[in-house]
Amino acid sequence: MNDESPNPEQPSSPYAGRWVARVRGRVVAQGGTPEQALRASQHSRHKEKPEIVFMNTSLALPPLLEKLLTILPADQEIHLVGGAVRDLLLSRISPDLDFVLPSNGISLARRVANTLGADFVSLDEERDTGRVIVTNEDGTRTFLDFSVYRSPNPSTVFGQSLEEDLRARDFTMNAIAYNPHDGTIIDPLDGGTDLRAKLIRACSSTSLSDDPVRILRAVRQAAFFGFRIEKGTRELMKQSVDQLGRISVERLRDEVFKILHGPKPDASMRALEMLGVLPHLMPELVPMKGVEQSEPHVYEVWTHTLSVLDYLDQIVSALRIGYNAEKTNDMFTGLLTLRLGRFREQIANHFAKPLNVDRSMRSLLFFAALYHDVCKPGTRTVEETGRIRFFDHDVKGADVAAERAHAFNLSNDEAERLHIIIKNHMRMHSFASRMEHKNQAPSRKAIYRFFRDAGEAGIDLILLGLADLRGTRAQDLTLETWTVYLDIARILLENYWERPEEIVAPPRLLDGHELIKELNIKSGPVVGHLLELIRENQAAGKIENRGQALAFAREELEKGTSSAA
Repeated sequence: MNDESPNPEQPSSPYAGRWVARVRGRVVAQGGTPEQALRASQHSRHKEKPEIVFMNTSLALPPLLEKLLTILPADQEIHLVGGAVRDLLLSRISPDLDFVLPSNGISLARRVANTLGADFVSLDEERDTGRVIVTNEDGTRTFLDFSVYRSPNPSTVFGQSLEEDLRARDFTMNAIAYNPHDGTIIDPLDGGTDLRAKLIRACSSTSLSDDPVRILRAVRQAAFFGFRIEKGTRELMKQSVDQLGRISVERLRDEVFKILHGPKPDASMRALEMLGVLPHLMPELVPMKGVEQSEPHVYEVWTHTLSVLDYLDQIVSALRIGYNAEKTNDMFTGLLTLRLGRFREQIANHFAKPLNVDRSMRSLLFFAALYHDVCKPGTRTVEETGRIRFFDHDVKGADVAAERAHAFNLSNDEAERLHIIIKNHMRMHSFASRMEHKNQAPSRKAIYRFFRDAGEAGIDLILLGLADLRGTRAQDLTLETWTVYLDIARILLENYWERPEEIVAPPRLLDGHELIKELNIKSGPVVGHLLELIRENQAAGKIENRGQALAFAREELEKGTSSAA
């Protein structure tokens, strides 16, 4: 067996990336591995001894992988596997490089880390898996995992061969191996064909039951790549749903947040609901389905929620740096980019500062959107007129979302951000209602209070408010109402980013010690109350200096603002 470079005059050979059996220079069979090509040839040419060769395919290797080739010993049996190979075949760059070898995964990882000057972690001693963490110039990280062959038998830790390892993986498109030394590919399950067909197919009948988190992974990858899930694999997913309870909450959470970070989060959540995943994953979402709402809502609560996810995806995409507004044929998106496009860089910076290194700000915002109406089923009332109301669904929903955040082991900062977003998600609608029906723009004091209560989450509230409106009225939304909402968003963002010291965060003219001394009052809640009243009136433009601040505080005390003085 040997490998052969493809004929430069035939770059699009149908055998590229495949092993072929040749007899007297003619291809008589092919396969994903040398053994498959040999077996296939023996069926038709059993008396002849074929030549087994690999037909090279052109792959653009990432610089880190090329550098690694200069480090790895030439005689080291090793293969790149999983998503990294899939991405190579799709001409994508993967942030993770997974390698498998017969033995000594941890020791090789340590050796690579030392040579690269990178960080090393002994990831799993039982499975002999080590991780190399390379920090790139832009601050992002690339993970290189080195592990020994896994076994398709759940009771056995190690496999005996590369092919066993590949057959133990999740989907055929992720069960392809690349030999970095000679550029050959091993594809025993014909994953390359599925990849070209844009098909997600389980590696075996037990792939989903062996690791039920793969149910979520299939949905995520289908949305990310625009692939479809093979019918038999969908059935295996449904059959394995009730086993999700044995998966760690962290692994399930990570897949949920990857789904929300990626494209088509609405379609992915609908798929999870149809597969029966939600009762095992986020049961508080289940009662939302079928809960009717009054006008101007055009959808019941669950469909509305999915619609909000879809519109939020569109809005965030339209406001990203590099978005070509001229290509949109949607008037609402066109107006959005016209009114708010100048804030693209600030919005990008907002999303670039995650509250947790392992989860993006985008995914946290979309999680808030998923839960923003979670308590509508429990707060639904019907008035005599037939109007349906959901009193306090925002306040109660914030608590439920925070509970789910803690159950998912999110950080306290993330749980707090979710709580703030959901508790305050009706404020954009209140601002817009007053402007649309009473021609009243948000006052300086109202803008101050909005950002005082929301902080950086105010940006999330604005984006969610716009998506909530579109998900509420859908095709019934008028350009007049949309323009009002965009005006509110513009006013809030202008004040937050372009003149914060005037209204959003006016400089303190006094501190608590000065107030106690000047007014001869005792330390206590009254001091904080007076300081906050001073800042509110600064924001309103009624207080401009220290003298005015003291005079205002004295007047408030004389009026009996606080009996604690």
